[in-house]
Amino acid sequence: MPGTWQPIANQPSFAASTMLLLTDGTVMCQEAGGINWWRLTPDEWGDYANGTWSPLAPMIDSRLYYASAVLADGRVFVAGGEYHNGVNDDWNRVEIYDPVSDAWQSATTPGWTHIGDAPCCVLPDGRVLLGSIDDNRTAIYDPKTNTWSPTGNKLDSSSEEGFTLMPDGTVLAPENSSPPNTEKYLISSGTWVSAGQTPVSLIESNFSIEIGPCLLRPDGTAFQVGANGHTAVYEPDHDPATPGNWMAGPDFPDNPPGQPLKANDAPGCVLPNGHVLCVAGTAPNSGGYAQNGQFFEFDGKLLDPAPAPANAGGNVYDGRMLVTPTGQVLFSAGSPAIQIYSPVGEPDDEWRPHIAEHPRDLQPGHSYLVRGERFNGVTQAVAYGDDATMATNYPIVRLVSEDGHVHYCRTFDHSTMAVATRHRRVHTSFTVPVGLPHGRYDLRVVANGIASPEAEVRVG
Repeated sequence: MPGTWQPIANQPSFAASTMLLLTDGTVMCQEAGGINWWRLTPDEWGDYANGTWSPLAPMIDSRLYYASAVLADGRVFVAGGEYHNGVNDDWNRVEIYDPVSDAWQSATTPGWTHIGDAPCCVLPDGRVLLGSIDDNRTAIYDPKTNTWSPTGNKLDSSSEEGFTLMPDGTVLAPENSSPPNTEKYLISSGTWVSAGQTPVSLIESNFSIEIGPCLLRPDGTAFQVGANGHTAVYEPDHDPATPGNWMAGPDFPDNPPGQPLKANDAPGCVLPNGHVLCVAGTAPNSGGYAQNGQFFEFDGKLLDPAPAPANAGGNVYDGRMLVTPTGQVLFSAGSPAIQIYSPVGEPDDEWRPHIAEHPRDLQPGHSYLVRGERFNGVTQAVAYGDDATMATNYPIVRLVSEDGHVHYCRTFDHSTMAVATRHRRVHTSFTVPVGLPHGRYDLRVVANGIASPEAEVRVG
């Protein structure tokens, strides 16, 4: 059964675009194409549908369609921009946002002439992998030292591609300029190898080399949405260095007959129930961008139709999805309107974070360590491709008082940014909000909208 959409109570006063989940449980949202950012704070019950907006510090450079990520220390990384100040110049500047000081700072660049709408992926050790849109180079950014280092060359350029972090220490990528080939990055050796071929091309080669999102599912397979109505499922081999296997996934329906729905640049996310929420739309002709998004939940076998939000009538590529700590999904579409999706169904208990060690007595303003399992979830949860990377595979700490009030603690210095770590012991640090009332609380660790069982703590 599909979920339901509703508008958030306090709509933005700006054209809402890329959204990122900060580690204090708030959402930062860019005003489309500009330098301004806004914060959505959930209400006292932890409800994002009734959240409120407040301004954040503006970026140094405007950018539209760019690489972005929340880092292991809680800061935010943004790089490039297909557009800068409204000009299509594949901007090459990098910035880091510090949510504690509410300030942006310029960072070093990989030295490339263009970064543009390059794909990126935060690696398990917290460094960031970035691909070049001009050639087959890739580079790694180290947030601790603010330095870049070259790594292995891809088999093609990264233009219009997406990077998907896999549990076996690889990063999966389609070869958009050379379909149906795919490849993957071996993190341990810093090299790119073949990941085999998709059963049918997923690239819209007659108009562009776009593709849809690719999302790791809880069963360890990756679901790749195509730009031309097709989908495919990737199953990795036991040996990360071998190609693995691609299987045909379900096709999107035709609308009208003979004209398949397309996802040539589109968002997607993994819901807490394990389904993939995705969108495809109709194109004015065989060579146009999809519009009027129709939504689906992929359950591992079928693309089940889901309702469309009221703000999905424009270009599909303007859409952005973000999984919140409640398990609901925010959807923006480059307009002053945001909808929120409430899915049906519960996560498997094997996907939940588990708290193994935690402090019992907390003081407001102090920081603590919590240890356990699956703090980063079983997937990056949110994908788009090259234009908007917004993964949420990091722990969020939530305190709930006896009267039901929800308070989020800022997390930082996660021990890993890997996915599907299973029973491996991991940890994160969290800071108790200043001014938090004294009393008993239930502490939970949340990853990708899936909460751990509660652990009792006392504040003050």
